[in-house]
Amino acid sequence: MLLTKDHVQDIIRLALAEDLKTGDVTSEAIFAQKDTTDARIVAKQEGIYCGSPMIEYVYSELDKNIAITVNREEGAPVQPGDTVATISGSTRAILSGERTVLNFIQRMSGIATRTRHVVDLLQGTGIQILDTRKTAPGLRIPDKYAVACGGGTNHRMGLFDMVMIKDNHIRAAGGITAAVEMVRQKHGSTYQVEVETTTLDEVQEAVNAGADIIMLDNMDTNTMVEAVKSINGRARSEVSGNMDEKKILALRNINVDYISMGGLTHSVTAFDLSMKFGSELNFG
Repeated sequence: MLLTKDHVQDIIRLALAEDLKTGDVTSEAIFAQKDTTDARIVAKQEGIYCGSPMIEYVYSELDKNIAITVNREEGAPVQPGDTVATISGSTRAILSGERTVLNFIQRMSGIATRTRHVVDLLQGTGIQILDTRKTAPGLRIPDKYAVACGGGTNHRMGLFDMVMIKDNHIRAAGGITAAVEMVRQKHGSTYQVEVETTTLDEVQEAVNAGADIIMLDNMDTNTMVEAVKSINGRARSEVSGNMDEKKILALRNINVDYISMGGLTHSVTAFDLSMKFGSELNFG
């Protein structure tokens, strides 16, 4: 997945504006415009690193003369003490962008780290981990980019690129069959159609209606097994519903195609990264 500056420029400018407003009164009092320094962004825990483009994009808004060297590839494993990037240039600018940069890359590395852990739990099964639309407002693209860096698969980006018929659509339309028929009349085969189901009867109706993907939402294990048998390869299957590592381990032997996990992005634990000036590392 691409993460271009055009994708995130507005949110970066908003983040800088809320932090700086009229300026960095501390750094501007201590350092002159001509003062320069070198800084390093250092990992303080084990995990998966993600977010180098955001470092470049943030600092390009503050000072185009700042030089950034990336020391770890996106999605690479890191250990405590590893330098993931070095930054050289205006001391004022580096300090003024420090928190904004760290806020972005700590969140992204946290998402990538948890995603990789979940993907590793399913290694050898063929089941793909999907993200969801449960992202922080304005951070849809960096959040999903981080999932991809962690080895997960991006589901739909929004309401515009895939049809997902959920419970409220079904109720308002008068049933699964009616909802699928209305979508097909409007869009033909332009979009994949996914249907959310909670019972075996709904699964069978979704199959008969021609759904491409059937979501098995909040089903118990026995019902899921029966649902997969009922689908019998006529559609792909996705398990959803408050997924966590314990539940995912229990699904290793069920022949589903996807597991979607909102917790990858809606309950992020920030990855511990810090910025250090000079050569001294202080983990205190």
